[in-house]
Amino acid sequence: MPRYDYLIVGSGLFGSVFAHEATRRGKKCLLIDKRNHAGGNIYCEKVEEINVHKYGAHIFHTNDKAVWDFVNSFVEFNRYTNSPVAEYKGKRYNLPFNMNTFYQLWGVKTPKEAKDKLATEIGLARVEKPVNLEQQALSLVGKDIYEKLIKGYTEKQWGRPATELPAFIIKRLPVRFTYDNNYFNDRYQGIPIGGYNKLTDGLLEGCEVQLNTDYFSDRGKWDNAADCVVFTGHIDQYYDYQFGQLEYRSLKFEHQILNTDNHQGNAVVNYTERDVPYTRTIEHKHFEFGTQAKTVVTKEYPDEWTTGKEAYYPVNDERNTRIYEKYKALSKQEEHVIFGGRLATYQYYDMHQIIASALKAANVHFAVEQIGNQI
Repeated sequence: MPRYDYLIVGSGLFGSVFAHEATRRGKKCLLIDKRNHAGGNIYCEKVEEINVHKYGAHIFHTNDKAVWDFVNSFVEFNRYTNSPVAEYKGKRYNLPFNMNTFYQLWGVKTPKEAKDKLATEIGLARVEKPVNLEQQALSLVGKDIYEKLIKGYTEKQWGRPATELPAFIIKRLPVRFTYDNNYFNDRYQGIPIGGYNKLTDGLLEGCEVQLNTDYFSDRGKWDNAADCVVFTGHIDQYYDYQFGQLEYRSLKFEHQILNTDNHQGNAVVNYTERDVPYTRTIEHKHFEFGTQAKTVVTKEYPDEWTTGKEAYYPVNDERNTRIYEKYKALSKQEEHVIFGGRLATYQYYDMHQIIASALKAANVHFAVEQIGNQI
């Protein structure tokens, strides 16, 4: 096997961005991924000429112009604006909580009426020092919004009652007193025209890529293949679970092709009742304003995570945080390994945050390397 400057384990956004930054600096890189495709969870599969977000809806948003310009240098992004709706017992409500939502719930039409009603709801909840998620939500928005639009969805997502979830999961809830259904406040928002694979392909241009390759199947071989390893997998697995296994929540997806050009009229519909087993349905064509004759709809189900399943959401409670801090301390001692991405840092990231962290890691690493070469 030829010798490389960098072995990059994982082709998600962190690995792909780092690969791009190293390659453009003239470094010889090999990126490996155990899946049969590159791109990690932003991978899109073409079905009926529709770019299906195979691992759930990915909507790019950021206030960081440098990151926005960076991704648009590889593929142009469209003007898609995320405006999900929530369904509870057959009725639909706009998200995030705004004047449209308050009118649908209570019939109020002015911001003052909405603020007064919300204050009454919060007062009736009588929560002074929240000790769990349910009490935290009640202290922020009151019983009506909590029971209709938060409770069931959250309990499905985490697989346990809201009274058993820590309050810090909901630090705040966005409430707007304007008629504005734009879910994100970020200045820049959109979907790559032609799908996220175009972004991945651009990032990995010039980098050698080997798919269907598991780093842990022959770790010694891969460690010896390069001067430096960029690791984006499970940090606890990297250290042979010596402090215990970190916990996650997973997801299952049920994709269906429907013989209609428009099934639900929106890209994302949340289902907030506890008795509805899935949390949302995604109609992918709306991300790119598609006009195809058929449509693809995905039901997204929360799932208990076990080894072998895809890990989506870290369970950042006290126990897992203590375990991760031990692994993090070990990682700080590594001289020739760079850890990055949600699995290696046990943190949930939005896409723009992963990109920014990868760019920062690359800039710091290569700046240090340059100083070392000058000494």
